[in-house]
Amino acid sequence: MSKTAASLAPAADPSRWKALVFIALAQLMVVLDATIVNIALPSAQTDLGISDGNRQWVITAYALAFGGLLLFGGRIADKWGRKNAFIVGLIGFALASALGGAANGEAMMLGARALQGAFGALLAPAALSLLAVMFTDAKERAKAFGIYGAIAGGGGAVGLILGGFLTEYLNWRWTFFVNIPFAIVAAAGAWMVIREPAGSRNRAPLDIPGVVLSTAGLVALVYGFTRAESAGWSDATTVTMFVASALLLTAFVLVEAKVKSPLLPLRVLLERNRGGVYLSLGLAVISMFGLFLFLTYYLQVVKGFSPVKTGFAFLPMIAGMITGSTQIGARLMTRVPPRLLMGPGFLVAGLGMLLLTQLEVGSSYPALILPAQLLLGLGMGTAFMPAMSLATHGVNPADAGVASAMVNTSQQVGGAIGTALLNTIAASATTAYLTDHAAEAAAGGPAGQLIQAQAMVEGYASAIWWAVGILVASSVIALTLINTGRPGAGGPVASGSGEDAELKVPVIAH
Repeated sequence: MSKTAASLAPAADPSRWKALVFIALAQLMVVLDATIVNIALPSAQTDLGISDGNRQWVITAYALAFGGLLLFGGRIADKWGRKNAFIVGLIGFALASALGGAANGEAMMLGARALQGAFGALLAPAALSLLAVMFTDAKERAKAFGIYGAIAGGGGAVGLILGGFLTEYLNWRWTFFVNIPFAIVAAAGAWMVIREPAGSRNRAPLDIPGVVLSTAGLVALVYGFTRAESAGWSDATTVTMFVASALLLTAFVLVEAKVKSPLLPLRVLLERNRGGVYLSLGLAVISMFGLFLFLTYYLQVVKGFSPVKTGFAFLPMIAGMITGSTQIGARLMTRVPPRLLMGPGFLVAGLGMLLLTQLEVGSSYPALILPAQLLLGLGMGTAFMPAMSLATHGVNPADAGVASAMVNTSQQVGGAIGTALLNTIAASATTAYLTDHAAEAAAGGPAGQLIQAQAMVEGYASAIWWAVGILVASSVIALTLINTGRPGAGGPVASGSGEDAELKVPVIAH
């Protein structure tokens, strides 16, 4: 770099690494909440008298609010300032968690979950976009996103462990109350150490039609997949939701192409590297969410593991994700192009998933499940790190919040699709197996129970084959669409044009 270029480079924020601690803590809280409540749900359902038909809404209310409001939350962060949005999101999430923990009935619980999702939709894009504008050096940025990527990938599994501990040894209410100290520490730390770059806000008027159309379209899409899981793909309401979502999101794209200050500028999506990240990551999350569900049920129902033991059984995957993200991804990010980390990363994860297609009732945890989890974790961790960094690749700082929201949206929608799609495939395969072995299943006793367990595992294995194919597709997309070079290698950092062609991070405001 020339002396002139060096003198024009923005000064690094001296508090950036302290800020990363609190940003990572907030991200962990949001990701934990996606799985921690799953383990507590049976106990909460019994205590609050929630019917079997309505129990899914404890999960769905959160997913709908979070997935539907993410783009709105990202633009609010750009407009208000990411630090302000981050702190408000944390405080709101803590209050909603307190409400959930104190719930005395179904309505209060569902309202609290929806509020958690709404404040999470403000918090998550603010956290990622803060990293994007605070870390400007390529090597430091790689390390920061390595840590963030490890949390984003492994936090869900940590939630299973923590949820098991809290439910088994304390009470299901603590799966909500545990968020409060996280939020207080992160908010206090953020208030003291985060300093946003000056001039990076987007003060354009809010695109109200875009907000309404995107929120309604995403809510319809997430609800459609959630409903398909319980009511079937041909159910009238399911089909109506998908049709409505397609119409609303098409209208959203048309509006965004015409309005002066769009909620989601199409340049954020059309830059091939960012588009490749959103698509490949969304597909990869489909396979991951389905796997969490199947392995949890396999270990608890088929193997008879306790909630705590089940949580610990996921530790190899967490270890693999942390290693892949911080040791492989972060170290190689500044040396090789991101597609050569993401493409092979998804393939290694696919190899781990391929091992799990061999799952049987008597499968050995050390011989099959442990190595499969290690491969999954290493692959996903290696791929997640550059993916999180590229989510804001070449974006104008004024669009950083909404670009960050898009990567969260792709994960949230991918999670909803994964749970519904793979669960439906598994259920169909299980039903087919039981039909073929109806006489043995009807016999009852140990033989009948064995057939039931074999049918369940047959369903999981069938769905996992689909997950393997999805991860291969993610790899192909990453290798095909993502063409940027390694950070700091010189040359353009984006293939866009105009103000979107490079990330201009202004000087830190003191």
